Amino acid sequence: MLLDNKKIAIIGGGPGGLTLARLLQEKGVDVKVYERDENKNIRQQGSTLDLHEDTGLKAMQEAGLMDEFKKYYRPGADKMKIVDRNLNVVFNDHTEKPQEDFGNEHFRPEIDRGPLRDLLIASLKEDNVVWNSKFTEMKSSGKGWEIFFENGTTAYADFVIASDGANSKIRKYITDIEPIFSGVTAIEINIYNAEKNASNLWKLVNDGKVFALEHGKTILFSTKGDGTLTVLIGMKTEQNWVKNSGIDFKNKTSVSEWFKEEFKNWSSKYEELFQSNEISIIPRPMYHFPLDQYWKPLSNLTMIGDAAHRMPPYTGEGANQALADALELYEILTSDLFANMEDAIGFFEKKMCARTSEITEITLQQTEAMHDENNLKLLLDFFKEVI
Repeated sequence: MLLDNKKIAIIGGGPGGLTLARLLQEKGVDVKVYERDENKNIRQQGSTLDLHEDTGLKAMQEAGLMDEFKKYYRPGADKMKIVDRNLNVVFNDHTEKPQEDFGNEHFRPEIDRGPLRDLLIASLKEDNVVWNSKFTEMKSSGKGWEIFFENGTTAYADFVIASDGANSKIRKYITDIEPIFSGVTAIEINIYNAEKNASNLWKLVNDGKVFALEHGKTILFSTKGDGTLTVLIGMKTEQNWVKNSGIDFKNKTSVSEWFKEEFKNWSSKYEELFQSNEISIIPRPMYHFPLDQYWKPLSNLTMIGDAAHRMPPYTGEGANQALADALELYEILTSDLFANMEDAIGFFEKKMCARTSEITEITLQQTEAMHDENNLKLLLDFFKEVI
């Protein structure tokens, strides 16, 4: 096996990196995940993840974690409503959605990021995750890399896998291809204890999802098992809008005042988003990488997930593609089909880029439709076709 007697470092403890570590660990590979969080108890931001049959769920199955996944996924969390700017419900599958279950190609069970990470961490040997390891740089060392962390520690690895997300610090060691702005910026809001702090919106979402959209603007709602309401406010902007908007995103009042003006033709009931101080607010400009990106493969370094193929979140493909990366890379590195690491990595990266280029193109088309002037009609027409 190509990885015999090699030390493997995965930088970043997201779903892709942890799943890859689990797969490699079960083959007896010497693998460690270096994660910047101080410990495993850090709160996981972001909405729930829906895993797809041929990518995310397939990786869970191959990692031997499907039984654990079934313990922690949230049945019914995939149900959704569509509302207009006045909160009129124009589509509701809470009562009409057909029953689907594991094994159905259309079934996309939802799981919160925290429980998914917890079950992945629990599947690893305790010393296979090194916490408080914020990457700063790495330097060539023999045939491998010396890796440096902000806390002053270092580590050696024969082979490094970058799984450090959309703002990867390792990608530059592989390629200088820059991301492209999608034309859309989103503002992520997490309202904690939302049943109390945003009770009307919490009831509307009803443990599922709500798409509120009209005239090119979107507000997407989803709940989490811990009582958090996650909201994504999206709209078309120029690339530097976050910096040039004059909004202090660390100040709830500043964001609230902007929202009242920007969404002044929407129901005032949406302003419940800002009634509590138990919230976090994060602006997120949406970027993607070129559809035809290519780089020369290296024998001791590669990348997976958003580090390799970031894209807007509107199709739910980001985590699924990261898990597909993990499974494919594992299968290639533990096979006997390649004479050397460079050939194996070249094959993996070519396959990954082809797969994710197609997904990115679909995602960009849907992102454009979600922020089209006629977005409400386009989304309704889409669901009428698929049901």
